[in-house]
Formats: sequence, C-alpha cells, structure tokens
Amino acid sequence: MADKNFEKLFKKNINWILFGTGPAMVDAFNKDELDIGYMGLPPAIVGIDQGVPIKCIAGGHVEGTVIIAKKELKSSYEFKDDLFRTLSQFKGKSIGVTSKGSIHEVILSYYLNKYNLYNEIEVKYYGQAEFIALDMKNGIIAGGVGTPALAVFSSTIQDSHIIVPSDRLWKNNPSYGIFSSEKFIEKYPEIIIKFLEQHKRASNLIRTSPLQAAEMIVKSFNIININYAKSILEISPKYCIALSEGYVTSTMEFVRTLHELGYIKRKLNLDDIFYFNFIKEVHPEKDHYSL
Repeated sequence: MADKNFEKLFKKNINWILFGTGPAMVDAFNKDELDIGYMGLPPAIVGIDQGVPIKCIAGGHVEGTVIIAKKELKSSYEFKDDLFRTLSQFKGKSIGVTSKGSIHEVILSYYLNKYNLYNEIEVKYYGQAEFIALDMKNGIIAGGVGTPALAVFSSTIQDSHIIVPSDRLWKNNPSYGIFSSEKFIEKYPEIIIKFLEQHKRASNLIRTSPLQAAEMIVKSFNIININYAKSILEISPKYCIALSEGYVTSTMEFVRTLHELGYIKRKLNLDDIFYFNFIKEVHPEKDHYSL
C-alpha cells in the first residue's frame, strides 16, 4: 500500500505513520492526526464508545492473533484443542500482551475470564509487541499473545513456537479493518474509493502471490528479509477487504464481550461501527477470507 505508484493516483504524497498498538491509533484519530488507518476492531469500538468520530469502511484480515511460548510449553494440538488446559500451563507465570484494549488483549481477557484464570496468571502489558519476545527471551514472561509477526520475530531470537494458532482462538475475529474519520468520509469519498480499490489489489496479491507481496513488504521495511515477511503471511493468510457476514458477526460478538468486561458503557449497533457504502461499490462479490 505504501508503493510510490499508488501515491501517483492522488497526485500528492501520503504520510504513512506506524503505530505500536490500536489504542494509540484511536488517540491519533481523536486528535485529528489521521484520516485513514488499519487497526483491530476492539480498540476502535472502545474509541467509538468514548465518542471518537470514526467508522469501519472496509475489512482487511481475520484470525490474526496467536499465543506463543517457549518450546517447553505444549501446544493446543497436544491438548486436543482444549484451551483451558493449554492456558493453564501459564499458572504461576506471566504472559505478555499489547496494551489494554488491543484485540489481542481483549481475546486474552475473554479466555482468562471464561476459565477463571485471572488470579493465577499475571498479565503484563506492552506498548510494542517486540518487547514481549525480548522479555520471553530474558525469562521475564513465559509467553505472549499477538500477531503472526510477533511469532516470527520471537522464533528468530529464541526457541519458541505457536501454542495456539490463529484459527483456534476466535473464529473470524477481525484482526484489522480500515477506519476513516467521519469528516474524511464526508469530504473525500472519491479518495476513499481509490484507496479501497488499491487495498483490494494489495489483499489479492497477498493471497495469490505471497512471494511477490513479501518482496514489496521488504522494500518498505528494511529491517526484515523476504523469508521473514513470507513466514508472517503464511501463518494467517486470510486477507480480504470485504465486510463479510462472518467479519461483522464476529465484530458484534466483540461488542458484547467488551461490554461484559467493562471496556465500553453501551452495546453499540452496526451503524455505530460500520459504514458500508464504499465496500458495496468496491467489493460487491463474495468475500475471500475463507479461500
């Protein structure tokens, strides 16, 4: 998406800003420092509940949260997908996750609450995911919850593995969507359409030509190599821009969970979160998340 040819469509420069967590992006939207951004649905929902004027205008990726640990901890596969037994391995230990309100933290909180493990597992919060892996390496925490990128980074600096894969935690969980400020939606719909058309092409490239996509990612992020980038894409390849039934349903399940856990004061409805007009034009066909 940061390709220079894309910027030529708008005949102006696009200022790309990298954020460590979703809540930091919500804060930037609230300060009118962002027009469009990619972020997980839970922090956006929390922001909307607090009055931040943003809407989800497109999907992006589903099932992008994994749990990692050192190799001495068993995977959920070895427990026949029993997540209670898998998470119970952290009793008396600490687990790291990105800041409170991030999608990874909400998923972790959901399971700790469900299995009554809050008092037996210490949760440490991080403003940047890479520090989770570093603290794992230094023995400060036993595992972490985060993106496929965290899993790959961790495996390059220590003997770690994914103990709960992305498709075992929360079906269709909306790991990120595209959000826009309501002001930008009203003023520049033609720019949003162009942006989403390019986003659709980018998502298709990741699905159909992951090696080419990895090469482009490496050009944008000089700190990673092509095998590193390709490994990240392979862990959870469910990229699409559609606001599918599964995507929307899972989002509304997050609304219920966030309300039950006290993150939001009211149960938001679809119109509070989504603006469907653009995606109906750009991606009217069936979604590609399940392909």
